[in-house]
Amino acid sequence: MNDSQVRGDGGEPRGGREPSAEGRGRTAAAVFDALGAEYERAFAGSAAHRASLERLLADLAPASRVLDVGSGTGRPTAQTLAGAGHRVLGVDVSPVMTGLAARQVPEAEFRCADVRDLDLAEGGFDAVCVYFSLLQMERDEQRGLVERLVRALRPGGVLVVATVPVDAEGVEAVFMGQPVRVSSFGAEEFAALVTRAGAVVEWAHDALFTPDHPAGSPEPHLFLHARRA
Repeated sequence: MNDSQVRGDGGEPRGGREPSAEGRGRTAAAVFDALGAEYERAFAGSAAHRASLERLLADLAPASRVLDVGSGTGRPTAQTLAGAGHRVLGVDVSPVMTGLAARQVPEAEFRCADVRDLDLAEGGFDAVCVYFSLLQMERDEQRGLVERLVRALRPGGVLVVATVPVDAEGVEAVFMGQPVRVSSFGAEEFAALVTRAGAVVEWAHDALFTPDHPAGSPEPHLFLHARRA
């Protein structure tokens, strides 16, 4: 992966950003810094996530360039893709998560940054993965980011995105014992968002998953695989 595909600023918000956006970025970093490897253990049993990765692997040419947004500890997404010979760049706002990922998946590249602060080159990637990385962004930010991520794909490139498909905007909640503010869309509206961004949805999968955590409770998951037109 090189600077012509993606350029960032090491995780520090750029000048001119709205203060509220900076605050949200710090909140996400603090939440996942606190969770660390606990997050990986809680979600390691997701068969739907594994199925999504297997489908993505089947769609990729050898040595594809893949951007993993919200890469967390690097497992399972970056590890699975890099292990199959693909060139993976993981981006996460949490320094703790980024450090864990770099140690656990040394064959991939990881960068501690807010994806909203990255300058993504047009058509720089063969695939972009966004597994549950949008939920602490406002709805308008989610719309804008998905549009940018689709543009970062080469024509015919694959966007894989997973979310909790509920109609929620700026809701205060508790996630694995951590206070969070979340926004999301219902399943149909989220699929329409991806379509409006310029990608054709080819596969959708719904699942109900309970994280392996004392505070875990069943939550709906939606996985979409779409291709840039």
